[in-house]
Amino acid sequence: MEDELLPRRTSGRSRAVPSRPGAGDYVEVVDTGRRAREAEMAGKKAAKVPRDTYERELLRLQTELVRLQEWVRSEGARLVVVFEGRDAAGKGGTIKRVTEHLNPRVARIAALPKPTERERTQWYFQRYVEHLPAAGEIVLFDRSWYNRAGVEHVMGFCTGKEHQLFLRQCPVFERMLLEDGILLRKYWFSVSDAEQQERFRRRLEDPVRRWKLSPMDLESITRWEAYSRAKDEMLVHTDIAEAPWYVVESDDKRRARLNMIAHLLATVPYHEVPPPVLELPERPPSTGYERPPRDLRTYVPDHAASL
Repeated sequence: MEDELLPRRTSGRSRAVPSRPGAGDYVEVVDTGRRAREAEMAGKKAAKVPRDTYERELLRLQTELVRLQEWVRSEGARLVVVFEGRDAAGKGGTIKRVTEHLNPRVARIAALPKPTERERTQWYFQRYVEHLPAAGEIVLFDRSWYNRAGVEHVMGFCTGKEHQLFLRQCPVFERMLLEDGILLRKYWFSVSDAEQQERFRRRLEDPVRRWKLSPMDLESITRWEAYSRAKDEMLVHTDIAEAPWYVVESDDKRRARLNMIAHLLATVPYHEVPPPVLELPERPPSTGYERPPRDLRTYVPDHAASL
């Protein structure tokens, strides 16, 4: 059974993304995962994106992300991107590709730990507010205030009253962000139960990814339908016209990353900002400086030489 969402009230279609600034050819951008869904409806699974195609398109999109970053910085824009979805749905890998070539002083990731005892007594949205961007910044929320609609609700970390209060206040909170000029994009990464199970298995067997698997992740297997109901209720209340949810079909990680990044670029009205003109100066002649003897310093052993 796939992690399906309620029908969208707003279209995911948007403008085309130029292959490069000033180019005449454009890449059409439609709602994320459309071809994958059409293939599924036809009774077949969409073919995985070939690696060479993926890497070529990813680099092009990442180049556009750098241009988006420079526009955000020069215009003093504020961009918030929310990444939500089930465990192992591919959020972290996509965030990694989004930020790979960006300036960490401009684009940063907000992945908050569980709240402290003091934070538990605050207004629920308060600890997220302090992570919102200032002018010229991009913040990517690796999970967000929507924890209350998902894991906190399903696992009993909040009361029913607190959950209902969140569902009422969240649209108001997000409209406040938008009215203040923040650009808000919300993505839900949708993964099937079979694919999630396989990713959990690979994490369990891979020593470099074992840390990604927690008892909470395993608990989500037995509470699949509870999470589905919580997600459906969340969408009823928070899939608003001003800040809609965009669904990313993520059984194919490569396809999901390309679709999400292309869609983000298509929904922000950025333009190329001419970079400052820089010229490398001529290196001046030596003034007599002599480097101290190398044996006065402690160097890292040449481990690579032993390979």
